This record gives sequence, C-alpha cells and structure tokens, in this order.
Amino acid sequence: MEHACTRFVLGLPFFTGTLDEALERVREGCLLVAPSGPNLANELQQDSVYRHAVGQAGVVLTDSAVMVGAFWLRTGERLPRHSGLKFIEAFSRQAGLRGKGDVFWVMPNAEEGGAIAGWLHSQGWPMGSQNLYVAPNYVKGSIQDEVLLERLREARPKVVVLNLAGGKQEVLGAWLHERLEPKMGIVCTGAAIAFLAGTQAPIPRWADRAGLGWLFRCLFQPAKFVPRYWKALPLLPLIWRFRRQMPPCAAGA
Repeated sequence: MEHACTRFVLGLPFFTGTLDEALERVREGCLLVAPSGPNLANELQQDSVYRHAVGQAGVVLTDSAVMVGAFWLRTGERLPRHSGLKFIEAFSRQAGLRGKGDVFWVMPNAEEGGAIAGWLHSQGWPMGSQNLYVAPNYVKGSIQDEVLLERLREARPKVVVLNLAGGKQEVLGAWLHERLEPKMGIVCTGAAIAFLAGTQAPIPRWADRAGLGWLFRCLFQPAKFVPRYWKALPLLPLIWRFRRQMPPCAAGA
C-alpha cells in the first residue's frame, strides 16, 4: 500500500517525507537504504538476494538522480531527492545520539575506517573499540557476519551505520535487522560519510543537491566511476516500462 510519504518506483516504496522524519524512523529501529542508480538498473533484476534486502527496508532514499529524473520524465511528478550524503550529513549533526554506546560504526577497511573515525571524533562523536568494527572483505551474495551480529547483541546500540559498498551493505543490513532484538536502526549509506571525511571525491553541497555528485566522482576517478554510472542508463527504459511494479528478476537469479 502506498502511503503519503512514499512513492512506488520499480516496486520499491521510495521515501518522500522530510529528513527529520527519516531520522526519526531510524531512531525507532528501521532499516534505511540508499540504492544507487547502477544497483537499481542491474542488481534489482539480476540478484534476488539484493532484491529481497532492499524490499525489507523501512526507508528507501531517493539517492539516484537518474531514477528521480526518469520518474519525472515518465510521470511528470517530481520526487524530493534525498541522497545518502544528504542524510548522513543530517545524521552527523544529531545531538541526541552522542552517548558512548549510542551508535556503532562498521568500516570498509582499516585505513579508510581510521580516517572516518578521526573525522567523527573531530565532530564530537565518541569513538573506541566498543563501537567500531572493521568489516572483512565480503563476497557478493548472501552476506552474513556472525561475529558482527554478536558484537551488536553485546553493545546494544541505538543505531548501526554500515559504511560499506552498495550491493553488499543492503544485504548485510537486512540480515542483521531480521536477527537483532530489540530492533535498532541500521543505516546503509555506503561511502557517503567518506566524502565528509575526505577519503572520497570532494562533492560540494550544491552539486549533491543538484544531482551532480556522479559527475564529481567521475572527474575524480574516471576509470572507476565512469563505467559504474554508465550502468545506470538502463534505468530509463526500466522506469518507462515498470514505473510502479518490480521488474522481472532474471531466471535463476
């Protein structure tokens, strides 16, 4: 059922409320994801595990400028765009989650995790071994991490932030969310916080608001990001054909 603050696109209930409402839902214990254009154009059809994971989210952010633009061309309706970067900026300013064990941070590797932890500490966030976890190198598919699950059961934070690659973080986040009681908010915004910490391409706020973050990433690391964003182009015909419904999943996916 479509609610006042959601619009179904490709069968996913994209969040159209305010950032404050999204933050409140996370504090209440929901799973938040920010699927990229390439993942919507490819993984949503080709990877049934990813498809299931994003379908479990309580908040699906309108992170993809291509998706928002294609939906406008198809329907004439402008969706409010809430990027992962925009959300994590708002989250990083939260004063009510600054207690020692309130937030648990999952880092992609030791080097980048150290830089992110240093930036968070400079912003007044308590950081230490009790609320930090460096993730192993997960292989795409049905991702599970029993060690992390036990750490979270012991730490019992209010919110878990997964700073991992898109396509993996959503799967791990959904797996954790299904198993953790009491429910804690799980945020899957990937590398967004790395832009704030300075370990990824610097994206001006105006560029992110204008949906041009992809351009700055491509200029910063063309070999990495140009092929990745090229994969988002199939979103245009997908949304034209499957505006509200989930596109068919590849056989055997």
